[in-house]
Amino acid sequence: MAAGEDSQHYVELRENPIRFEPVSKANNVFFDDANRQVFGVRGKGAMGVVVKGPSEKSVANFRTDDKGDVVSIKFSPDRRILAIQRMQRAVDYVNFRDDMTSEQQEYAHQCKAKADLLGFVWTGINEVVYVTAKGIEQYQVLPEKKSFKAIKSVSLDIKWYFWLASSGFLLLSTGNLGNTLHPVQFKMGVMTRLPKFEVDLPSFPKPHKPMLHDRDVTMAVIYENLYVIVLRHPPNAAAGAEIVMYHVLKEGPARKTDILKLDMSGRFAINVVDSLVMVHHQASKTSVVFDIKLDGKSDGFVKYHYPVLSPLPIKPFKLFLPSVNMQAGTDKTEFFCELYSANWVVFQPAIVIDAKLGCLWTLHLNLAPIVAMLPDKVKLIQFLLNRGESKTVLQAVCRDMLTPGHQTNLGVISQVYDMLNQVYKAYLETEASMMSMDSTMSASGGLRPKVIIDQSDMFTHVFSVFEEHKDIPYKFMVSVLIEYIRSLNQFAIPVQHFLYELVINILVHNNCFYQLHQFLQYHVLGDSKPLACLMLSLESVYPPAHQLALDMLKRLQTANEEIIEVLLSKCQLLPALRFIRSVGIVDMVSSRKFLEAAQNTEDNLLFYTVFKFFEQRNQKLRANPRFQPGEHCEEYVRKFEALFGTEALMPIQVNM
Repeated sequence: MAAGEDSQHYVELRENPIRFEPVSKANNVFFDDANRQVFGVRGKGAMGVVVKGPSEKSVANFRTDDKGDVVSIKFSPDRRILAIQRMQRAVDYVNFRDDMTSEQQEYAHQCKAKADLLGFVWTGINEVVYVTAKGIEQYQVLPEKKSFKAIKSVSLDIKWYFWLASSGFLLLSTGNLGNTLHPVQFKMGVMTRLPKFEVDLPSFPKPHKPMLHDRDVTMAVIYENLYVIVLRHPPNAAAGAEIVMYHVLKEGPARKTDILKLDMSGRFAINVVDSLVMVHHQASKTSVVFDIKLDGKSDGFVKYHYPVLSPLPIKPFKLFLPSVNMQAGTDKTEFFCELYSANWVVFQPAIVIDAKLGCLWTLHLNLAPIVAMLPDKVKLIQFLLNRGESKTVLQAVCRDMLTPGHQTNLGVISQVYDMLNQVYKAYLETEASMMSMDSTMSASGGLRPKVIIDQSDMFTHVFSVFEEHKDIPYKFMVSVLIEYIRSLNQFAIPVQHFLYELVINILVHNNCFYQLHQFLQYHVLGDSKPLACLMLSLESVYPPAHQLALDMLKRLQTANEEIIEVLLSKCQLLPALRFIRSVGIVDMVSSRKFLEAAQNTEDNLLFYTVFKFFEQRNQKLRANPRFQPGEHCEEYVRKFEALFGTEALMPIQVNM
């Protein structure tokens, strides 16, 4: 595909689909959505069963006895037991070894209910549930003994069912119209029935009787919440279909929360990709996506949503086939797949199967084209923040907002930074709660953010645009950085010193010392040791920077050593002595360091003052003015005696 063509499609089929022998008179195809495995069953299994899946471990090739037409075939979650439904009331089982070879001998089990077996699902490694027209039956499979142990059963008149293996939820349809739904959860071998609820059906003129069919219902986890998703067709085609979403709750009946307006009618298929509801329309051969996180119109009970983007077709997909006749074995030919084919069947969350072509794809959302399709930057950022693979695109959007020719106004930039940092803060809080090992806090911390843009990301991938584009006005640069710092402060996120340094460097480079002074004086730039050191380095170009740095270090109250070093390096010994006295650390400082600095000034009076200061300290600490050997001050004692005589030394007090 050409690059230009890529930009026209935001939905695409991932490369390298699972290829299997297409359905034919000799070959039946089944899909187990729990294990993501495709079964090709030839000659009712006697001519071979070929299993293909997403990994090497999910591939198998074996034969079974011909005991009739296969209705359903599935492996247990650990792929150690194969279950095959051939009859209306029983399931056959075959044990498998680690190397995916079968033990050949089958053993059968019949459901208790005297009713048709609608199907079965594996709810655990050795747990199976039969769904019959009269209820559900849960069993433990004992493969070594080839026997079964009944666990629990529920009596219900069931019309159809839907199984969501990833969440362990079974949805049962009951009632005359099939619109009374019963969610049942299976977790760690325990069956839990949740409150039943009714699905609203559209009003049709008599004598037409509306029914809720399994083809119009699916289940999916969206933003870590479980939903029942119902496609509702209108009484007349002009009205357009809609999708109704019911949030499944444990403490009460599922609640209708969202309605997705399609404004089209006909045949639809629904996938859920990265918490987006993706709807495929066969007649127009287009797809649309809905994001229930984005603001929708609400009537106080339900939120109404329209597609985030205009309907567009899935990106064309090209296959290389041996020939038009799959058995010919001639040279490979290029083949463009028919998109939105009548042969397509979709499974959750993002599976598309064309059984006649022999392909299983997963759907993928291409985020890059969406940037140009959503001009509203705030909406675009909100959309991207909820996508799992959007970090690179997010950084590019934030960078583009600062680039000449595309610069966005500061008000929008401010909103965007607040959105980024709100997610950043939520992530930091989640990490902190996990570090504290407080499971209660961690569980109540809400959704784990999909993507994080932290300060390092902004510095490296966004604000680096200032270095690359010299034509960006420095006032705009400073305003953007101050806005980002404001946003960090608003969410109580400690600002990294490299952001402050970037602001200072831009101001210094443009000789804006007065503005720099104001930022520091009014604490727009937060206090830190690295920032103080940077200010000290600016003294040669801006002399007041020295005092600003000292004031900053004093405010930190954790930089006493740094302040002393700065004062001594400037030969400001008396201010240094006053400082150590003011902060109460006279007893802890090194007398040798001060005496050495005093000697280096070659100011004898200053040397005398410093020497006497520490003599008095010694007297106060030890009742003896002399320096101890460990202080290594002998050199300075000799210098003092040479300059002022031994009489000038403080006399030792002798207590009688």
